[in-house]
Amino acid sequence: MCQERKKDPVEMFHSGQLVKVCAPMVRYSKLAFRTLVRKYCCDLCYTPMIVAADFVRSIKARDSEFTTNQGDCPLIVQFAANDARVLSDAARIVSPYANGIDINCGCPQRWAMAEGYGACLINKPELVQDMVKQVRNQVENPRFSVSIKIRIHDDLTRTIDLCRKAEATGVSWITVHGRTVEERHHPVHYDAMKIIKENVSIPVIANGDIRSLKEAQNVWKITGTNGVMVARGLLTNPAMFAGYEETPLKCIWDWVDIALELGTPYICFHQHLMYMMEKITSRQEKRVFNALSSTSAVLDYLTDHYGL
Repeated sequence: MCQERKKDPVEMFHSGQLVKVCAPMVRYSKLAFRTLVRKYCCDLCYTPMIVAADFVRSIKARDSEFTTNQGDCPLIVQFAANDARVLSDAARIVSPYANGIDINCGCPQRWAMAEGYGACLINKPELVQDMVKQVRNQVENPRFSVSIKIRIHDDLTRTIDLCRKAEATGVSWITVHGRTVEERHHPVHYDAMKIIKENVSIPVIANGDIRSLKEAQNVWKITGTNGVMVARGLLTNPAMFAGYEETPLKCIWDWVDIALELGTPYICFHQHLMYMMEKITSRQEKRVFNALSSTSAVLDYLTDHYGL
């Protein structure tokens, strides 16, 4: 059984236990999926990345991008921002409904970099500091966390400098994706995470290529970090943190129940199942399942093949 989750992420990171974190994933780490992974020992969840300027400007954007409920806790809202005032306004809006915000300083996609979001911020430590300060000034709750998610530089001394400046400004913790902006499928630099952890006193989360609970525990130990953050590994196996090597059938049916209860759009509902069933279906079964085009067809297929 999972231990009962504590509600304050900072306290969790100082517990000496491995903190298991669901990464911010565009389209995927929404309320329904967060609800599912929490059932399987995930300690902390992030929302998908939300563009702060759109969120502040548009009620429609707020309604479509940010959904939560009482059980969705602890929760971190991740924002893409390049303006301290706009970010602090966005943080103030979500502060009654979340445990903290995270500044995306790691997204390597060209559109994000072109807009001044994401990984380009690792080269602008003063802007990151300003954003952290303004959020701290706007949000009155002292327990509201402000974190950053970064990639590493080719020259690790620059990353250490960024992390130290962020720490000095009041960042609660730092998540490190162990690749540079240019690296995509290269091996993760776990040694760099260890060095970063040794150079700051705030918690550090390790991120990158973790596919099982055993791998998560190994990375946690070799880096000396306070937790691990997982993206793709959880998509293909939402029960990963509970120690399952592949998605159990119970988890698949849990997803069906949660998704239907929360009104998950069909494309998202189906896509998550395609990921979850990746390792437990044959090529022929995948072709049939992936071509299904309605919720009722999916339910019929699952009942026929995996009925409980």
